[in-house]
Amino acid sequence: MASKDEKIQARNTEEQPVTIVAVDDDSSALELFKEALSQKGVEILTATQSAAGLELALQNHAEIVLLDLMMPGIGGMEILEKIVEASPATDVVLITGKYSTDSAVEAIRKGASDYITKPISVSDLRKRVNALIAEANRRRQVLQLDGEILKTFQFEGMVGRSPLMLEMYRTIRRVSPHFRSALVIGETGTGKELVARALHRLSPVASGRMITCNCSAIVETLFESELFGHVKGSFTGATHDKVGMIEYADGGTLFLDEIGDMPMQTQVKLLRAVETGEFQRVGSPAARKANVRVIAATNRDLRALMTSGGFREDLYYRLSMVEIRVPPLANRKEDLPILERYFVDKFATEYGKTIRGITPRAQVVLTHYSWPGNVRELENVLGHACMMSESDMLDVRDLPETLWKQPAPEIPLDENLVSLTEMHQNYIRRVLRKVGGNKTQAAKILGINRATLYRFLKESAQQDDSSETDS
Repeated sequence: MASKDEKIQARNTEEQPVTIVAVDDDSSALELFKEALSQKGVEILTATQSAAGLELALQNHAEIVLLDLMMPGIGGMEILEKIVEASPATDVVLITGKYSTDSAVEAIRKGASDYITKPISVSDLRKRVNALIAEANRRRQVLQLDGEILKTFQFEGMVGRSPLMLEMYRTIRRVSPHFRSALVIGETGTGKELVARALHRLSPVASGRMITCNCSAIVETLFESELFGHVKGSFTGATHDKVGMIEYADGGTLFLDEIGDMPMQTQVKLLRAVETGEFQRVGSPAARKANVRVIAATNRDLRALMTSGGFREDLYYRLSMVEIRVPPLANRKEDLPILERYFVDKFATEYGKTIRGITPRAQVVLTHYSWPGNVRELENVLGHACMMSESDMLDVRDLPETLWKQPAPEIPLDENLVSLTEMHQNYIRRVLRKVGGNKTQAAKILGINRATLYRFLKESAQQDDSSETDS
């Protein structure tokens, strides 16, 4: 039997069939499944015992499992839970000889993709399973396509294919050979330092050092010493001459991160260094020179700081001769799929795990989150998810609860209580209203396939008709 790594690698080729595992203690039902679903590009494996079926599904990384609900030994619901926990991307179709709305709702909530009753209609079975086969093939193609797109849209350590990111890449390419100073503006976590490193690597001084100064982390009284250096005896504790960051970056680039936190007195001396290349060590009258390109970055509104007297106007205009704005992740949600693929690949390699991607329902959660911490927050979330995951696909349960767990709505005491079935149907209608009747989008939000959604809508309509007849 092929190893897990070998099988996953083989699935990157078009020849690898979709694997269906059918589990039913009725051998005649298994024969029906094989006869009805046999087709090119599909491999069908069967088991008459639930434990053997579970092992067969997990070992072969089945995309689809047809599972009889009433099995001797381990019950169908328990097998469903084990499959969903171990392989959340697998579509499980529960099959039962006795339909119950409560058990159908329970099955869907536990992760089943569909629910079929016996006696089985061959045409209906083919229709539903073929839809799942098409979806499995589409997911496989998307994973492969995302990998190819990722290679195309990586730029100097940054990942993005949105118009905002492509325009930023073009700006960096155009200005990097010529700039002497630049200002990078963006929210926390957007990747301002990556932009600075790209500017340095593409500049004529790429062979020189890039020195980073975090302006928010330096004590104000030591700022000039850190930036320009000092001579022995210039202040208490100055026991030897010290080379400052500007001098150390001579022939390269100085990156001033969070420049909005730089003291005003230091800003005056920085302006001179940027304009003329001259500076003085603390305690020394001698002028020194350094050939340095200066890149400043901030998440603050420097114009507002200028108005309040917190930032020098002349320094701002000197630095902003080249201004690059890094878009927040909320403004480039179209980059989420390849960013997700990039970080999943990164952490899977780092942790020595085989993780192929993210389940559709987990992607929905990631898409609907606002990402106040931007790309850095996404990286942390996916790093944690990859660390915790025990499956080859990241699922909702691997994500932090803050992304998906919503508090249960409070029910007023005077509100009429309804059955679980009616509540379920009301929620489906509510989701449909929210998405303007788009059933494909509603099914994704609900975590079910369209066939299941259509069946619930049909049952709901039949109950409504029955209620009108009774009245």
